Amino acid sequence: MSDQSAISQNDRKPRGSVFPAFARSRPTRPGETYGVPGQGNTTWLSVATIVALIFIWWAITAAGLVKPLFVPSPQSIVQKFIDVWFNGYTGAPLWQHILISTARVFGAFLLACVIGIPLGLAMGMSPIMRGIFDPPIEIYRPVPPLAYLPLMIIWFGIGETSKVLLIFLSVFAPIALGARAGVRSAAIEQIHAAYSFGATRWQVMHHIILPSAMPEILTAMRIGIGFGWTTLVAAEMVAATKGIGYMVLSASQFLQTSTVIMGIFVIAAIAYAFDMLMRFLERRLVPWKGKM
Repeated sequence: MSDQSAISQNDRKPRGSVFPAFARSRPTRPGETYGVPGQGNTTWLSVATIVALIFIWWAITAAGLVKPLFVPSPQSIVQKFIDVWFNGYTGAPLWQHILISTARVFGAFLLACVIGIPLGLAMGMSPIMRGIFDPPIEIYRPVPPLAYLPLMIIWFGIGETSKVLLIFLSVFAPIALGARAGVRSAAIEQIHAAYSFGATRWQVMHHIILPSAMPEILTAMRIGIGFGWTTLVAAEMVAATKGIGYMVLSASQFLQTSTVIMGIFVIAAIAYAFDMLMRFLERRLVPWKGKM
């Protein structure tokens, strides 16, 4: 009887008591996912990784294992940044190079969002729209920007239009395809229920499909802006006298490695800041993402 009573008492215990770390039914910290404790609190790990990488970089250059022509030291990169910030590069201050490149990338990004998001939603909702626009997008999407750079120059000249359009083409496809994929996130039961209550097609789009597709759209925007910064260097290869991409290319021709790495870090810092902004918007606009 004692053994049976012990077994019955064990049977009455909650399942989660065996593994208390996974017994929580909801996250206790902001950003912590269900069933995985502490997953959202990784800032210290990221900072430690960056510090470790910088220390390894400094140790290798300080020991003279790599020539400065190939990998300059971290302090030389900082000194080059200060020098270019105060003295400029090719007659233009650093902030002007940053402003011009940022205007090109975000101008193309906004244009891609204005055109790509509605088109992607239309492709997701209408088989006719998908049949018309899906083939050309899928055909040009895998082509690297350098392949159609000559066409941009022939068709639109060597001015700002060709540069912005080149970046636009690299950003447009991910955003349009992301919006199209987001339409499939909408539950068909909710759509049918809305139509049964007399909702119009626009109301269904605004209140059901768009909120359901928003997580996919925001993710596609983050991916698209990354492609935009990647294409920036190619866009500023021809007839550019200002911009971060131009600065990197010009410095590489004269083997100014410290300037090249400094320009890469500037591009990475701007892109990372925008990515953090997009993550903040995701938490505000789609707080349910990753929680279901």
